[in-house]
Amino acid sequence: MPVAVFVLGLTVFSLGTTEFMVAGLLPELSTEFGVPVSQAGWLISVFALGVVVGAPLITAATTRIPRKSALVGLLVVFIAGEVVATLAGSFEVLMAARVVTAVAHGAFFGIGAVLAADLVGSGRRARAISIMFGGLTIATIAGVPLGTFLGQQIGWRAAFLGAVAVLGIVDLIGVAVLVPKQPGSSSGLDLRRELSAFANTRVWLALATTMLSQAGLYTAYTYIAPLLTDVTGFAPGWVAPLLGLFGVGTFAGSLIGGRLADRSLMATLCLGLIGLAAILAAFSLTAGHKIAMVVTLALFGVGAFVINPALQTRVMNLTDHAPTLASTSNISAFNLGNALGPWLGGLGISAGAGLLAPSWIGALLALAALTVALTSLAADRRVRNRTSGHTPMTKPG
Repeated sequence: MPVAVFVLGLTVFSLGTTEFMVAGLLPELSTEFGVPVSQAGWLISVFALGVVVGAPLITAATTRIPRKSALVGLLVVFIAGEVVATLAGSFEVLMAARVVTAVAHGAFFGIGAVLAADLVGSGRRARAISIMFGGLTIATIAGVPLGTFLGQQIGWRAAFLGAVAVLGIVDLIGVAVLVPKQPGSSSGLDLRRELSAFANTRVWLALATTMLSQAGLYTAYTYIAPLLTDVTGFAPGWVAPLLGLFGVGTFAGSLIGGRLADRSLMATLCLGLIGLAAILAAFSLTAGHKIAMVVTLALFGVGAFVINPALQTRVMNLTDHAPTLASTSNISAFNLGNALGPWLGGLGISAGAGLLAPSWIGALLALAALTVALTSLAADRRVRNRTSGHTPMTKPG
């Protein structure tokens, strides 16, 4: 793998730490700005919405800019947003800074995934993306706990500045120096051609698969802490290390998924979704037993992320002639699922179904994603039949 792929993975580590670290600092932020914890949680919601809405718009606006230049510019915006957040004197300013960093975050993911895939051969695209996205899983294992600890010990502003803004400067230097310009990138991208990719129904099916699968994941993951304490019976002090175990599973799943997807993308995606649904359903059987729950939680991490390289590569394969905007839209689909899942899980709990309701709802969402993926697979066959004997315009999944 080119060193530039690992540089992109390091940058994603910083971006992921920014996205998730706030969850561990909500009490400190609530106290600092004199708002309820529930209102402080808006900092997470506006970040997700910033990615969903802003990232495709920014990507569309920068399609005439070479990809490397776009990434450098996005990192400058990211660092500026973190500095503003560090100095924020009001809750409203902090929310605005979160939106700015979210837009840079989402656009970087989409454009960076295309660049990483282009740096390697077509047979290693999913593996390159899995390494880049591996930075996100490492953020859940190390970056978020360390940032949370730093914020609790010496203040949340130090966490924003030290854990994120400083790392952002290191990332900026790394991208500027070690990421090569791609041949032909100086001409920029064609916005009309990028938008034409969305005329393909299979692209929308791929985006729907991403959204539903991520909704299934976050429906259960959002409420895993109370499940561990109130149902399984773990002491609160065990929650952090158990979530760390989940993070280790996500890292392993991402790497395994990248290798498998390069061999057979749609088989990896469909089998992965079946596995994810089964693991989520298994929580009902294992939640009452501590050892079984530990094993299930680790498998949940693997199953949750083994499909991610396939989800991103699928969209890029279907839009091979114009992948950048579609790739960023898939990042928006990830975040839309991230926002939808907790809401659906909360509805299940509020309806009186208990803390196991989110895992069952998540399993149903994973099966819905599988149904869409199978529909997309059938559409692939129809396209191959129609183009038999001709050169296809897009790659099958």
